[in-house]
Amino acid sequence: MKQYQHPTIDQITLTGILHALSDPVRLNFVRSLDQYATEQRCGAIATPVAKSTMSHHLRVLREAGIIRTRTEGTQCLTSLRLDELETKFPGVVKSVLSAVDQAESVPQ
Repeated sequence: MKQYQHPTIDQITLTGILHALSDPVRLNFVRSLDQYATEQRCGAIATPVAKSTMSHHLRVLREAGIIRTRTEGTQCLTSLRLDELETKFPGVVKSVLSAVDQAESVPQ
């Protein structure tokens, strides 16, 4: 099974994180992972894009250091690297997710 490369905490940059979270599909995927608060099977979180497009989005999130992907048998499992990100950039990811939640709760 495929082994995925992940950046070390020293390789993660603020601009990389913000770029990865700037896409609505990736942002919603990260929000879903945050709500589950546990590792999820790849494909368990519904997305409005094709599988090949979602693979691209997952790669962007992984290369930015936001998610960790591991294989177990034939399954691919994804989790947030929130503890590591909080250590390097305290409050950034949670602030972005909170801002999105607040924006969506405001009636238009």
